[in-house]
Amino acid sequence: MKLATWNVNSVRQRQHLILDWLERHKPDVLMMQEIKCETAQFPAQAFAEAGYECAVVGQKSYNGVATLVRGAFEVCTDHLPGFDNPAARYVEIRTQGLTLGNLYLPNGNSGGAEGYATKLAFFDALAARARELLRTDTNFIFAGDYNVCPKPEDCAPGALGPDDALVRPETRAAYNRLLWLGLTDALRALQPSGKAYTFWDYQAGAWDRDSGLRIDHALLSPAVAERLLTASPDKAERACERPSDHVPLIITLQDDPQATA
Repeated sequence: MKLATWNVNSVRQRQHLILDWLERHKPDVLMMQEIKCETAQFPAQAFAEAGYECAVVGQKSYNGVATLVRGAFEVCTDHLPGFDNPAARYVEIRTQGLTLGNLYLPNGNSGGAEGYATKLAFFDALAARARELLRTDTNFIFAGDYNVCPKPEDCAPGALGPDDALVRPETRAAYNRLLWLGLTDALRALQPSGKAYTFWDYQAGAWDRDSGLRIDHALLSPAVAERLLTASPDKAERACERPSDHVPLIITLQDDPQATA
């Protein structure tokens, strides 16, 4: 089973790039963030013609998440339980025996103290959701743009200041709390150290200098982690013409013969 998460930074602007990527990689599931359109404006027909049905939670001009699926699925929730905020930042589906939470975590650098508190509130709600799914022995993945560099090596030297919300100690502690609950960072399970950036800013020649960040993650529940085969960013996608500033993070799992939608 192949799954990917990708902050596409406007699905309508990058529709041709996404469709091309889907044709080449043929994932079973693609979780997209920052689609930047209302649900009714999402190009569902184009993706249906490519073989994918979709679960979309959109918002005008900002945020928004969408999960593309080949095969049967059901929507579990169109918001993160316990996160009292109207922004379109979470959709959860179930397919092939897996519950998949597609998330776009707040950046936290805008809105002052209140903006940063919203970031931590999302983490709190996500941890609560993880505890509930673990309590019910649900096989699940939380994947998306977490807007956190978990360790110093996940941020290129000089790319961010020490007070940036993506690297603040409280942010990293909130991410680590998910790991302490028993979740596995898919990429670091297979590549414990070294550069594996998923984001390069459009400014200051960040791509040319390889001044990147690892902020897109897939966290796996224990039984799912046992099925993990591969996990890697598709760095080549950043070199396309007018790309997103993020690239897909692709993971593959051993198939579960007992799985049902």
